[in-house]
Amino acid sequence: MTGSDAAPRIDTSRPHPARVYDWWLGGKDNYPVDEELARRILALDSTAVRGARANRRFMHRAVRTVADAGIRQFLDIGTGIPTEPNLHQVAQGVAAESRVVYADNDPIVLRHAQALLHGSAEGSTDYVHADVREIDTLLARAAETLDLTRPVALSLVALTHYLGDEPDGDDIHGLVGKYVAALAPGSYLILSQVTPDLNPEAIAKAAAAFQGSGTPFYPRPITEVYRFFEGLELLGPGVIPVTGWRPEAEDVAAQAEGVVPVYAGVARKN
Repeated sequence: MTGSDAAPRIDTSRPHPARVYDWWLGGKDNYPVDEELARRILALDSTAVRGARANRRFMHRAVRTVADAGIRQFLDIGTGIPTEPNLHQVAQGVAAESRVVYADNDPIVLRHAQALLHGSAEGSTDYVHADVREIDTLLARAAETLDLTRPVALSLVALTHYLGDEPDGDDIHGLVGKYVAALAPGSYLILSQVTPDLNPEAIAKAAAAFQGSGTPFYPRPITEVYRFFEGLELLGPGVIPVTGWRPEAEDVAAQAEGVVPVYAGVARKN
């Protein structure tokens, strides 16, 4: 496990997106403040749990897709709290020699990092405690496990809607562009993002609840989601509601439950 040896303090006074997400997925690694916000948002947006689960299934399908295409290195930023099957289990299920690095800034994820490290004997699984905004630091630590001169699949699933657009702030489109620029040709970007397009009233209320709790939240229309993939070759079916991206039987069944206001896409760097 790379990163600082000193375990950062877990702040239980404010909710954290990874722990809210964990509650929606039925996990137990969250605190009352996280559960309170998760329940409040669910009351405003009944798709929240469906969306969290749909995001996980999308990640599984996307990882299998790029692994089948020959990718053997994965960088998952904003991985969240371990929820099986994890990305490394999916990737190494396709190719045991796959190398995976997880990165997150939540101390709870650091505490559970050992759970992430049980990968295949042939491959490698590691964890970096770092913030997505710390590009140079994060990539330098990831490079201890990954060969960044060779193709990598960069997974940014359910992350970008927690980061703003301001050029003097998060500049999320610029940030994603810098990560993509650092990847070798043949690499892939896997990304999902909450949108107001498909359920504007509920998403506006959910965003207000997040922001009222001190958690930034930035739903984006499809035009802004497409911007993340500028200069890349989108895989079919393009940017699409998450349950419709190369759906399997479980996803088709989930579509019948109603809309999930999340867009998803996978694209290749040529």
